Amino acid sequence: MADKPVALAQRKLMDVKLGELPSWLGTRDFTPNGLLGSVRGGYERYYNKYINVRKGGIGGVAMFLAGYVALSYLWEYDHIKHDRWRKYH
Repeated sequence: MADKPVALAQRKLMDVKLGELPSWLGTRDFTPNGLLGSVRGGYERYYNKYINVRKGGIGGVAMFLAGYVALSYLWEYDHIKHDRWRKYH
């Protein structure tokens, strides 16, 4: 049995074909409230999937901390690069 067609605005990113991507991006809400709502929704999905589980472990928190360390390294890379020991030839 075939799935019912879903409107382009209600599809998830992984369900959109490459040719439909510009039209799909046009249906997104890029206002400050829309961006804030999408960040909030992403946080809630992450929290419910990795943190708020019945038999939780350290995995979700470790993933968050590893991401934080990687981002902070990328943000400070130029500063770290200039502080390296240089050879004086």
